[in-house]
Amino acid sequence: MEMNSASVEAVVKQVLESMLDKNNASATNKSNGAIPEKAHVAMLTGLKKFEVKEFPMPEVGDGDILVKVEGCGVCGTDAHEYKNDPFGLIPVALGHEGTGEIVKMGKNVKVDSAGKALKVGDKVVTCMIFKDNPDITMFDLNKQNVGGADVYGLLPDDEIHLNGWFSDYILVREGSTVFNVSDLDLKSRILIEPCAVLIHAVERAKTTGILRFNSRVVVQGCGPIGLICIAVLRTMGIENIVAVDGDENRLAFAKKLGAERSVNFTQFNGIEALTQGVKDAFDGYEADFAFQCTGSPVAHANIYKFIRNGGGLCELGFFINGGDAKINPHFDLCSKEITLVGSWVYTLRDYATTFDFLKRAKAIGLPIDELITHEFPLEQINDALETNLKMEGLKIAIVNK
Repeated sequence: MEMNSASVEAVVKQVLESMLDKNNASATNKSNGAIPEKAHVAMLTGLKKFEVKEFPMPEVGDGDILVKVEGCGVCGTDAHEYKNDPFGLIPVALGHEGTGEIVKMGKNVKVDSAGKALKVGDKVVTCMIFKDNPDITMFDLNKQNVGGADVYGLLPDDEIHLNGWFSDYILVREGSTVFNVSDLDLKSRILIEPCAVLIHAVERAKTTGILRFNSRVVVQGCGPIGLICIAVLRTMGIENIVAVDGDENRLAFAKKLGAERSVNFTQFNGIEALTQGVKDAFDGYEADFAFQCTGSPVAHANIYKFIRNGGGLCELGFFINGGDAKINPHFDLCSKEITLVGSWVYTLRDYATTFDFLKRAKAIGLPIDELITHEFPLEQINDALETNLKMEGLKIAIVNK
């Protein structure tokens, strides 16, 4: 068959375009390194018993993202599930404070939940899986709480198994929220989820109209949540912060993150003495605003005493049912006209704001990375959870080398 020059040119063009399409598909759908045939998941198979299991690498659908896990923080929720299985999920792949690198993605995946471009090699985190709730959107000004949505790390086990961040790979399904956080280092990315909790709490506190630059603020409880709360307040320019806890090491770190003074409640006999101790830390004044960051009903009952008439309180310590707190509505709330807000989890908007908070915290010299005091490989996850339960260190993390 004879071919003229135009026909030859058309064939060459078709071949070149075909090669280009294949190269683009390869860049979009495959990582530079080989993806193994098996994934490893730390499956909670019984109370206080993780087993690292092998599962076949799943197919990546057109709207899915396969992520190679780099690290995941250990949350108090993980510890509760590990110890008691309150959600009845066993067997379950836990871990919801995770981050990793995209190694493969479906052809329909172009941008993240904030509209930022996504490609293989980008570092990502997930937020929630929303299903069919049109009221929860990225920029919903009504700020609906996302606590009712599903989350990776607390999903029932299924045929895919790669459902939590305590693993070496996770399959992010179509319809999930995902954010490109390639401009943050690994430790910052591991801290995104707990930091979002505090961004949300401070946003809730601001709705009272009481929290201002010159406010006297008391933060009760200096675990990771309370410490991050102090850092968030400090990045906002609030300086007059008093930290309350019973552990001197945590109180010392609270000062590194922005607290001006600290009060060790173990050094006071009774609530009246402790209240005076907090007032003394504020040079004789009561707090304008308080953040209650423990899961202790006694701590909740006590914190009203630290707050001035007309002051405000944000309660965020009770992520699970910790029991009833005994207060006197007349003396604690009504006669003092305290404005009380509760805070739980976060919104999508808070999640995105968290990325800027982490950058700002580092820019002003807050050692936020030092919150991660222990790192364990995946195969030592039982040791990691036991370390968390013993309250050794601050934030425990699983890190894949």
